[in-house]
Amino acid sequence: MPGTTSTVRINAAPISSDLKPLPPRTLAEVRDQVAQEIAVQMVNKAELLDDVKIGVMMTFSKSDDAGFLKQIAQTIKECCLQDFLFAVYTTGPPIDSSANFVFLCGSAEDYVQRAVLLTTSKFIGRVLGVRNEPAYTSFISVKDVGYTSYDESALWDVVRKSAQPPIDPLIPPPGSRGIEKILSDARAKLQRLKSMEAYEELCEPEVGAPTFLVDIRPADQRDEEGGINGALVIERNVLEWKFDPRSHSRLNIADRYDLRIIVFCSDGDSSSLAANSLQQLGLLNATDIIGGYRAWRDAGLPVDIPIRTTRSVSSLPGESSV
Repeated sequence: MPGTTSTVRINAAPISSDLKPLPPRTLAEVRDQVAQEIAVQMVNKAELLDDVKIGVMMTFSKSDDAGFLKQIAQTIKECCLQDFLFAVYTTGPPIDSSANFVFLCGSAEDYVQRAVLLTTSKFIGRVLGVRNEPAYTSFISVKDVGYTSYDESALWDVVRKSAQPPIDPLIPPPGSRGIEKILSDARAKLQRLKSMEAYEELCEPEVGAPTFLVDIRPADQRDEEGGINGALVIERNVLEWKFDPRSHSRLNIADRYDLRIIVFCSDGDSSSLAANSLQQLGLLNATDIIGGYRAWRDAGLPVDIPIRTTRSVSSLPGESSV
């Protein structure tokens, strides 16, 4: 009725005096929850590239807090039901280091390893170390990461390129040649010599043009296999500069284009490419030895065999240990 007051009676069970307040949460529990929230946020906000979820996020964490980052990766793996690649970089104050972490986690090893290589290239001069972990994760120590806008853009570029499917190696770009084709084309322009033919030519008392035997093997192969007494030792990476008559760093003998240069490597493959390169400089008499140094040695031609020391100097007769 208007003007009257109605009373609503609520029957409630009395509060038990046995209930106790919940214990305070530990720091570890809080950190686990934060890690899970970061992981869920990354998955929900991820970009989709070729059916792969990708993302980059910054978190304020101590640089040595690997467990926190691993918890993020574990949660991502549990809640992301498709292929993924994520990068998390820390910007907290480093502890006992001058670098923070870039943490990579993915659903496949190929994604992570491509991302590791691209990251070290993007941050050249700033990477202090890389540590690969199980379950397709990796830690990269990077100096001052996150201090500029470049870092986040660079990491986005890393994950985008790393998540792209590889190009089919059986479908090469137009105009390209495989190494076997390149080698075959180079040899088609050479009059290659067998080891005995090269030796006999070098031993001729009179020749029409200065003739040189050139060893292009790296030092470790020469130390292991031995050498040929009288051969010029010119490693492959400087060969053209040493024999091009137009080069400022040429050898004194490289003052004419009709030089007869007989190149050899260990097995006769690299030497063919090298001799062809010399011909392109105008040294049309350049060639190489079929089978390289090993064929020369196996033919019983003169070689210098390396001396291998089997005992330390301190153990030789007449020597005392220091």
